[in-house]
Amino acid sequence: MARESTGDATARDSGPTRETTPDGPDLSDEPLACERVTVVGGGFGGLATAPLLAELGADVTVVEQNERLGGVANRIEVEGFTFDTGPSWYLMPGVFERYFEHLDRSPADYYDLDRLDPHYRVFWKDGDRVDVPDDPAAVADIFESYEEGAGAAFREYLDEAAFTYEVGMDRFVYEDRPRFRDFLDPDVAKSARGIALLGSMADHAADYFDDPKLRQLVQYTLVFLGGAPHNTPALYNLMAHVDFELGVFYPEGGIYSVVEALVELGRERGVEFETETAVTALEERSRGLRVETDAGAHRADRVVCGANPAHVQRDLLGPEYGRDDDYWADRTYAPSAYMLYLGVEGELPELDHHTLVLPTDWDDHFERIFDDPAWPEDPAYYVNVPSRTDETIAPEGHETVVVLVPIAAGLDDSLERRERFREQVLGDIAAHTGVDLRDRIAVERVACVSEFAEWVDAPQGTALGLAHTLRQTGPLRPSHRGDPDGLYYVGSYTTPGVGVPMCLISAEHTAAAVREDATEPGRMPPLW
Repeated sequence: MARESTGDATARDSGPTRETTPDGPDLSDEPLACERVTVVGGGFGGLATAPLLAELGADVTVVEQNERLGGVANRIEVEGFTFDTGPSWYLMPGVFERYFEHLDRSPADYYDLDRLDPHYRVFWKDGDRVDVPDDPAAVADIFESYEEGAGAAFREYLDEAAFTYEVGMDRFVYEDRPRFRDFLDPDVAKSARGIALLGSMADHAADYFDDPKLRQLVQYTLVFLGGAPHNTPALYNLMAHVDFELGVFYPEGGIYSVVEALVELGRERGVEFETETAVTALEERSRGLRVETDAGAHRADRVVCGANPAHVQRDLLGPEYGRDDDYWADRTYAPSAYMLYLGVEGELPELDHHTLVLPTDWDDHFERIFDDPAWPEDPAYYVNVPSRTDETIAPEGHETVVVLVPIAAGLDDSLERRERFREQVLGDIAAHTGVDLRDRIAVERVACVSEFAEWVDAPQGTALGLAHTLRQTGPLRPSHRGDPDGLYYVGSYTTPGVGVPMCLISAEHTAAAVREDATEPGRMPPLW
């Protein structure tokens, strides 16, 4: 039986809840004294930080080793097909609105959004299927159809998730708290009372639902955080509010449209971009840092690294500043991914824009990611068919398909191993969705552990960064301020964590840290 309701769990409106966002920034007119800032890495974190610093008056240059900006969030264009190489879910729209408001802009100034209904389709490997609608009340009815009392339990679960989201975002995400003493604020302790900070998401979901499929529906978003139900803190039940109430969106043209918007925001404010330029060393000088590249050198007052701290400390800094290799070897990395980018002949009405294919027991797959790394025998995976929404990204009569299978970081992904897994995955899709893609593929590209390691110097080829385990959350993640002085980090390896929205917020924190350090204490009002 589902968990008995302990609150009044009143019925919600039939439509999804609208997300509210905090007020925009309180920017001072006084500039940052012509600070020269070099941003190393043109992924989401670096691209989002650059226009914020330029808005404050800094002279900003972004240096990216690859031909195209975006990092993992890139684009493949071939024979009329357009593929997002990395993120493909547009969640937490209020975070994007908040970020653009800092720059007196709106996302609508740069790209159009479609709200998806259903949010996604789920195929279970026992033959069951469900479409998850853009209506929490309708989702509650689906839960009730699986388990008596689960509809009321779902509404109670959402109430708790909404509370966790509000408190978590206001107190622990939008406010940067990089040190343990930052959590001793009485207001923080009071606000956090009642939040399930400890314990695992697996145990938390089990308190509400007996049916394993319902537990999966409230936990699958943990993959976006790079975690698993057994190792992710129950605090992240807030993702249910994100999923079921704030809506799932699609930016026309794909997620890379957001990358292009950030680049345009930077250019409007004078940010310079240097692509195909690899940073080879960072050296401390009497004032500022010297950024060595394969095309010359930059002298910077401050350096913001969107590149991950493990790469910076091991490969770019001198040994006096690098962390011990044991530190990075002891981290829990988010999964890597086996990815197929397929241009497919014919339409695919059997698949939705977002489709999940799940075994009814997914514990073995997560164990093969985190506990006993190995290629999965019965994988849980995601199929993205954005051409179901956006006809501009595939030739007429074709579909753009991306298949993503989470796998353990650091796996051996030899050509022979990839080929065997390709046949396994395509066969699994045919068996459980009714769609055999194998004789319909017109274009094919593949990415795996090796590509993520090469594209962005990702440790062990992780596709996301550091996982959100209990000992890698909040102040236990690397700080925005690095060593030596004048070095900063931004992105999925620092706070608040993994995902595009979190990288935008991370950019706010990093820009605030630069501004605080570059001005006299108390001289200017807060950045945001």
